[in-house]
Amino acid sequence: MNQIDALDARILLALDDDPELTILGLSRALGVARNTVHARLRKLGRNGVLGDFSRRVDPVALGYDLVAFVSMQISQTQQPATTTALRALPEVIEIHATSGDADLMVKVVARDTQDLHRITNAILDIDGVERTSTAVSLHEAMTTRMRALLEAAARNS
Repeated sequence: MNQIDALDARILLALDDDPELTILGLSRALGVARNTVHARLRKLGRNGVLGDFSRRVDPVALGYDLVAFVSMQISQTQQPATTTALRALPEVIEIHATSGDADLMVKVVARDTQDLHRITNAILDIDGVERTSTAVSLHEAMTTRMRALLEAAARNS
């Protein structure tokens, strides 16, 4: 993945402010040639800098009001198969390999606590899972944010 330069950051910040901006609108707002904006957006998409559009969807809109984090200890020899099995559960929305006491940290969404119980039992049934510990999110104090990092990158021109 290539690094984002100051112009890329300015383009992304403008889109953050107004996601419906066209390439021509971005060009005018930033004082940059339309072809330059178009080429930059294509490069950002091709290089994997821009995530899937579905990442912007709030799980609450799909009926998943509860967020939980499941720390997992797994059999190291079965890690690839365990991760594959976790990916098969639609309620698993993030998986992170971690250091420390847990091997994996899994972010899940559920409709309610009964649904969370079903999901954690499904996780426990996966081959290679040795132990789990679940922490329910009571309140999202801050969403994932990238704007502050983009602003810093935009200043580095």
